[in-house]
Amino acid sequence: MANGIAKGKDSGYVVTKIDNKAKPSKRKGVCGKRVKLCREIAREVCGLSPYERRILDMIKTGGSAADKRVYKFAKKRLGSHKRALVKREDIKAINAAQRAKAAGL
Repeated sequence: MANGIAKGKDSGYVVTKIDNKAKPSKRKGVCGKRVKLCREIAREVCGLSPYERRILDMIKTGGSAADKRVYKFAKKRLGSHKRALVKREDIKAINAAQRAKAAGL
């Protein structure tokens, strides 16, 4: 935000800003269409893994500290805090979808 004056606030030569193209590295971690489709098909065909079924069972049986127990179990299996939280929300979404499907029938 230069104003063409050598001294003071916003000093410097006035130039037009050139927007740089976004680097491919900025896309890191973003799921593509093809990968998303493949994962959906794999989940549909294979279903849940044994530890995921156990998490689902923990959520269904519930209790006051179910969230914490699910988190601790997932963290033990997956190795990190962030992965455990994501897995917990993922399995909760699956549980909600199953309940909605059962209610719709």
